[in-house]
Parts: sequence; C-alpha cells; structure tokens
Amino acid sequence: MDKIGIFGANGRMGLALVEACGLVADVQLTAAFVRQSSDLLGTPVRDKQPCADRGLAFVSEELVSEYTGSVLIDFTLPDGMKRHLSIAVENKVPMVIGTTGLTADDMELLKKAAQDIPIVFARNYSVGVNLLLNLVQTAASKLADEMDIEIFEAHHRNKIDAPSGTALAIGEAIAHAKGWDHDEVARFDRTQVEEAKSQNEIGYSVLRAGDIVGEHTAYFATMGERLELTHKAASRLTFASGAVRAAKWLKDQPNGLYDMQDVLGLKE
Repeated sequence: MDKIGIFGANGRMGLALVEACGLVADVQLTAAFVRQSSDLLGTPVRDKQPCADRGLAFVSEELVSEYTGSVLIDFTLPDGMKRHLSIAVENKVPMVIGTTGLTADDMELLKKAAQDIPIVFARNYSVGVNLLLNLVQTAASKLADEMDIEIFEAHHRNKIDAPSGTALAIGEAIAHAKGWDHDEVARFDRTQVEEAKSQNEIGYSVLRAGDIVGEHTAYFATMGERLELTHKAASRLTFASGAVRAAKWLKDQPNGLYDMQDVLGLKE
C-alpha cells in the first residue's frame, strides 16, 4: 500500500487529491497537511471530502518532518512549495509537485533538490494534456514553416498565473520541435506591436472567467486551412488522478527530476 501525504489538503486541488487517493487502488492518504493558522486543524477530513478515511484529520504542515509515508504531493503556491521541498529533502521523501508560476530560480531549486530525492514536476498531470504535448510537437515538425502558431487558454477567475503553466508547456514543446528558443519567440502582448505577425513566433491568449477548470488550444493556421488541437478538462479530479498515478510511479525511482512524460512512458 502506497502511503501519500498532501499539502494544502483543504484547497480546491487538495480536496480533489484527497478524492483521487480514495479512488486509486493500493493508495492510502495518511496525512492531510494545512497551514498552522488554519481553522481546520484537528477537523476530520471527511467533513470536507466524504471519501476520506475515518479518523484522518487535518494536521499542521509543521508536522511534515514526522511524516513516514511513501510520497508527498504539493500543489500549493511557490513560497509554500519551496518550504515543503526543503523539509522533504531533509527527510528523504519523494515529491510530486504541481505548483505553477515558478521562476527560473525556482526551477534551479527543483533541479538541485532532485539530486537528493526523486521529484516529479509537471505543469499539468492530465493524461490527455500530456498526449497533447506529443501531438503539438508532431504538428510543429511536420507542418510548413509558413504556419501561424497561437496558443489559447482559459481558466477560472481565481487562477493567478497567466499564461497557465500548461499553455507554456505547449509552447515550449512546439518551440523544441521547431528548434526555437521559446523565450525568444513567445509573444504575450501585441498592444505595442505595429507590424504583421511573424511565422517565427508563438502567440499566447488568456481568458479568466467563472469556474472554467481548464481549456487549452494550439492553433496552426495558414491561408485556406487551420489545425486546432484542443484539450478541455471538466474536473480537477482529472489532474488529481494523474498526480496520484505519478506518486505511485515515483516511489520506485532513483533520485532525479522527472515529468509526466516519464510517468506515462511517452519519451522516446
């Protein structure tokens, strides 16, 4: 039985992860961590997520140093994730990380930590999205160079980072297939541009509204035809189930930084 601990277990994604642990075979949620200041400390997790085991209560993240499970899952904000990561490294516990909005320095921190523990970091844990990453690379490598490439993403009004991590992952996959430096070809704002769009760039568009879980589309367009590759998520459980799947896979891996492509065996 794989024992899993979840940070931010009371949040939207945290509760989806709790549910996923109850649905995936041979997995047991053994720790539901929340902030020390949370009003939920000591409260049964079943009060928020009925599928949780009886007797399991929300506990302070400060107790993570006493955690003895197989893997920790973290979808919290960057500052919290970095704090949790240092404790995981100290206690040699593998981590699955889904935190978005990480900086280049944050990524270097993950790479350094991965020398001491196995880590899966992915901007999106959906199986469908990770298949989409493969499809956009195929499209980018096979279609003519005069194609216009655009990426559109939509999320709920409370999502802070924009473009989403998944949108950036799609753009990076396309740039890799084209042999481009993503940071040089990405276009996030055209309000000050007074020239026609170049075919050697990737444009990003963002929508924040209502309770949209997540939608992503990569457009490849030229005169007379347009290819659209789209993924739409209807529930956070899609991402949560993928993260739990990653946790089951990670516990048997050597130290290193992995992604969902590794988990699914999609890398050549």
